[in-house]
Amino acid sequence: MGERGKYSGEFKLEAIRLAGEPDPSVPKVARDLGMSDSSLYGWIRQEKEAGERAFPGKGKQHLTEEQAEIKRLRRELEIARQERDVLKKAVAFFAKEK
Repeated sequence: MGERGKYSGEFKLEAIRLAGEPDPSVPKVARDLGMSDSSLYGWIRQEKEAGERAFPGKGKQHLTEEQAEIKRLRRELEIARQERDVLKKAVAFFAKEK
């Protein structure tokens, strides 16, 4: 049997989008992506039933307002720490030159 959980949610949504275009058929898209038709048909069914929520994980995350704020603040904090570290190194470098 194949490897489970091999594809990210983002990949699945893109495969569904490609299969929904007028020109290629589902079997052709599946073949081009190196996967089985039945997997792609299953993803299409899951997406119709649950929308983007069908593929949690590495795909697009649906966060609450508070979770999104925490994520944004953590990102800002990491940037501030990196900037601080660069400034510390610059101060040390210029102090040595004097």
